[in-house]
Formats: sequence, structure tokens, C-alpha cells
Amino acid sequence: MKMFFFKSKVPVSLSVVALFLATSVFARAGKQDFTLHNQTGVEINSLYVSPHDSDDWQEDILGQDTLPNGESVKVTFDTREKKVQWDLKVTDKDGNSLEWDDLSLVSISEVKLHWDPKKNKGWADVK
Repeated sequence: MKMFFFKSKVPVSLSVVALFLATSVFARAGKQDFTLHNQTGVEINSLYVSPHDSDDWQEDILGQDTLPNGESVKVTFDTREKKVQWDLKVTDKDGNSLEWDDLSLVSISEVKLHWDPKKNKGWADVK
């Protein structure tokens, strides 16, 4: 009888731990988190997201990585980040860049970047 009692406590304990971990992961997501989709037709070599009131682009989020056309990347923020308005910049391997200013990332969950080479124009669809 004691053995049965012990076995039934283990799954309950594991369930409680799993629920706690899942809750902790979701609670850590910043309100500014979003997914960036590259639909530009070119590989993105650098990605910068900086507060709108900042004078510099800070660090390249991609680091040594790139974001090929058709791929996506999740951009996450620390939960302590309080800024709402952000600027976004992407560059290709030749240094060509596109910028978007004053994005309210607390109300945006997805950004799809597009490029029309015939019109030499880029745009972003936000959701």
C-alpha cells in the first residue's frame, strides 16, 4: 500500500513542477516580444532593434547569424524592459538597409518585411 501511495505522488509532483516551469517561461516573455519574418527576397545580415529615443542602433541581434529569405526569428525582450516605441533596421550583405521608426512593439506580435526591387521600396506588415 505504501508503494502505491509513493508512485502516485511522483506523477503529481512532476506535474506540479512542469506547470511551474511552463508558467515561469511564459511569465518571462517581454511585452515587446515579436516574430520577424523575412519576405524581402534577400538574406538579412544584421538586425537592430533600438528604443525610439536612442541615438544609436546598439548591438546586432543576429550576431554572426543571418536571416535567409523566407525564414523567421523570434525577438525577445527582458521582462524589466519598459520602453514601448522602438526602431527597427535590417541590412543585407552589401550594406543596403531598411529602417522602420516608432513601432509600438507592445501591440505588435509579428513583423513581415518586404522588398520590391523594381520600385526600390521596402515595407513592413505588422500584426
